[in-house]
Amino acid sequence: MNDVTRQFRDFFVSLKLTVVLLALSLILVFAATLDQVHLGIWGVQEKYFQTFFVLARFGDFPVPVFPGGYFIGGLLLLNLVAAHLYRLKLEWRKAGIQLTHAGLIILLVGELLTGLWQEDFQMAIKEGESKDYSESFRLYELVLVDTTDPKFDDIVAIPDTKLAKSAVVQHPKLPFRVVTTAYFPNAALARRDPASPAVPIASQGIGPGVAVTPLPITYKMNETNVPAAVVELIGAEGSLGTWLVSPDLAAPQTLTHGGRTWRIALRIARAYKPFALELLKVTHEIYVGTDLPKNFSSRIKLTTPDGRDDREVLIYMNNPLRYGGYTFYQYQMDSARGLTVLQVVRNPSWLLPYIACIMMTVGLILQFSLSLRAFIAKRRATPSPVAA
Repeated sequence: MNDVTRQFRDFFVSLKLTVVLLALSLILVFAATLDQVHLGIWGVQEKYFQTFFVLARFGDFPVPVFPGGYFIGGLLLLNLVAAHLYRLKLEWRKAGIQLTHAGLIILLVGELLTGLWQEDFQMAIKEGESKDYSESFRLYELVLVDTTDPKFDDIVAIPDTKLAKSAVVQHPKLPFRVVTTAYFPNAALARRDPASPAVPIASQGIGPGVAVTPLPITYKMNETNVPAAVVELIGAEGSLGTWLVSPDLAAPQTLTHGGRTWRIALRIARAYKPFALELLKVTHEIYVGTDLPKNFSSRIKLTTPDGRDDREVLIYMNNPLRYGGYTFYQYQMDSARGLTVLQVVRNPSWLLPYIACIMMTVGLILQFSLSLRAFIAKRRATPSPVAA
């Protein structure tokens, strides 16, 4: 092994690297906790933990100022794996330590996969209503719906991330291109003064009569950003005009092109399911004389198109429904309106933390037992002192 390879190996198995990374992680968590007041939970996760570097803006240029969660966690994982393979020998007397380290590795991998794969949505259902889709907490999508056939709607959804990047979208189902000419992450809409000399922001639909006021992005948990966008539709013969879209518009706008009728709208992003949930009854009980909740529950009916599942399920606090890779938690409720809100979580790696904790527990117990056994055997082998 040459000197360069040895130095490279020693760097990744070094205990000093472990200490430095743990210290950096403490600083990162402390800074994120302080900044949570300004950014909220989602903003802190994206800025500090779900990134390789924490960026700070100097003018219009983002500059990395501190290692992020992916960077620190990735190096910790490499450090742990390298130390596990290099320093720990495959011996029975160290089986507990090896099992504990393996569990810690799985825990770090599980956290990484959770950050990459976990999806959080909500499903608001009224009594007697059935839904086969959930909605995002903070993501939006531009939908173009072909409503020509009265039997079904053909939907093309474009994520708001593409709108924010002014990407040109040409979908095989669309007879035109979609070009974003303006995007506002948070905006307020108002009726436009007809006497205003300002040029209308859009030329088609309701856009000519609406004024858009950009607002600062909010990170407060009790507030939401309402985006707005101006999109231009360009067909083979040229531009079809520009359209203002926003979730605050009362109704979708329609256009006719090539003998087909389209509906265009900006709405909360949806995730459709291969099954449906119907809300049968909501129950909201509190302790007598207090406002403390006693029982929040939703009785729902789960059905699948093929008829394989057709059953009733009761969802209440700490008793979610797990089905089809999704977990449905009781999130909010408005019993006066007969409305329940379920939090819908999809996390393919949800078992890994449980497996990791079991492995680390068994490993620690095993290592303690092996050490205790060796200690007892050593004490028995030591001759007792002879009394004078």
